[in-house]
Amino acid sequence: MKKLAIIGRPNVGKSSLFNRLLKKRDAITSEQAGTTRDVKKRIAKILDKEVQILDTGGLDKGCELFDKIKEKAVKAAYEADIILYMVDGKTIANDEDKKFFYELQAMGKSICLVVNKIDNDKMKESLWDYYEFGTDTIFGISVAHNRNTIALIEWIHEQLPSNEENLEAEAEALRLLKLEEAKAAHTYNLKEFDEDVDYKEVDEDPTVFEENDQTRWYDPERLNQVKVAIIGRVNVGKSSLLNALVGEDRSVVSSVAGTTVDPIDELIVVGDKRVTFVDTAGLRRRGQIEGIEKYALNRTREMLQDADVALLVLDASQPFKDLDEKIAGLIDDNRLGCIIVLNKWDLTDKDYEKFVEKVRGRFKFLHYAPILTISALTNRRVSKIMDMILQINENYSQRIGTSKLNRIIELAQRRHHLPSVKGKTIRLYYVTQYDIRPPRIALVMNRPEGLHFTYRRYLTNKLREAFNFEGTPILFHARSKKQRTTIEDEPNFVEDRFGGTKAVTETEMEEMYQEFEDGEGESEFEENMNKDSKSKDDIEEGFVDID
Repeated sequence: MKKLAIIGRPNVGKSSLFNRLLKKRDAITSEQAGTTRDVKKRIAKILDKEVQILDTGGLDKGCELFDKIKEKAVKAAYEADIILYMVDGKTIANDEDKKFFYELQAMGKSICLVVNKIDNDKMKESLWDYYEFGTDTIFGISVAHNRNTIALIEWIHEQLPSNEENLEAEAEALRLLKLEEAKAAHTYNLKEFDEDVDYKEVDEDPTVFEENDQTRWYDPERLNQVKVAIIGRVNVGKSSLLNALVGEDRSVVSSVAGTTVDPIDELIVVGDKRVTFVDTAGLRRRGQIEGIEKYALNRTREMLQDADVALLVLDASQPFKDLDEKIAGLIDDNRLGCIIVLNKWDLTDKDYEKFVEKVRGRFKFLHYAPILTISALTNRRVSKIMDMILQINENYSQRIGTSKLNRIIELAQRRHHLPSVKGKTIRLYYVTQYDIRPPRIALVMNRPEGLHFTYRRYLTNKLREAFNFEGTPILFHARSKKQRTTIEDEPNFVEDRFGGTKAVTETEMEEMYQEFEDGEGESEFEENMNKDSKSKDDIEEGFVDID
């Protein structure tokens, strides 16, 4: 796929044109120079052809930050096949723009000069001044008012290959992708299926609870895609961590707090998994948020809603702040898998065990998250993060059979019975998992409101002892027989359930739901509990043995 880079000095409208070509507000735009800092990549459709558009930061000098932004923009120009050099039509043509344009022109790529902010016909007269750049490919447009953009779009369309050439290029890209997947699988030493080993499938004991396995169906392709959000306070090393994970300088890193504004994403392939890392803007206290940072905060919140796993980056060399807990609360609010990353560990001489205990005490609501100490700057222990992400994704997406779940809950109740409420007995009929990412489990009870949070926590701990739920939350939904747990009836799930491709009638769907509601499950559950004559010691010894 061809790449198109939008290059120019600060505040000439590059991000606005980027949004116009995408036909949506993706990049943050403002009148403040230097709003865009990292290179933002998106795929857009130009008429009937696709192209990857690179939105770059402004070419400017002055400080460490702007020098690095310029470096990224120039690198994007070298990667691109087509270059749009933008200038501000409200100002006169200057030598600095000419110098940049000549350098880009010397690359021998398709290039045009885009004069923005030509808001009316009278301003078209100023276009004559820009023929001093030595090119006839000049487009006078107004992105804000969507004026005269058709000619530019048609020119971009002409530079793109035909659909047949695209198919050949896509076939070659697919071949290279498979090669990268093979390399990645070898690099990360993922376990492969051994055909020489005879894997025997163990059938579960048929019980009434297996009829209730109505876990929401997910597209297998979606399960192979893992979206990882990197979040934390400003200047804790999020961008450095992204660069270390992807093995290149993808994000601008500087000593200036709040360097990252727009969330920057990067995709890498590991085996059959496609992992997308998103570097988010650093978060500040509400009273300290200035200018465009408020837009960055909104983008970060939106991104977290689509994420699967979050890397909570903390600065181990500095004391924790209340803001760290509030940021961690966003992970809990969005029910994400989590890894607590203690960055800059090379700058501290603290005792590991005591420090981990301190972290656990401060972030109690993320008790399920593993803790990893790293140094993003020196790449120390960064390689371990990828293995942990893949494992947590498995835990986050796993489905537990209903019979297994009920066996664990049955044993848990034998050790500690459900406490009564105001003299009324609380009965738990059965449990079943109805969703994944994260695992959601329904507890069907006679009095759902009587389930105390301490008993809920007790059941959670027992499930964690029996199954590998490291790094993922477990959500319980207590409900009565008359209530229903939300289940999405996707086509594939319905086909698996009833067979064939014919439409499922409302009566058949009602019968499927009725398997949750009938009382047969209650009697068999209680019968199983009463007929087992094992001693308490035997039960405790076999608690984790669920087979």
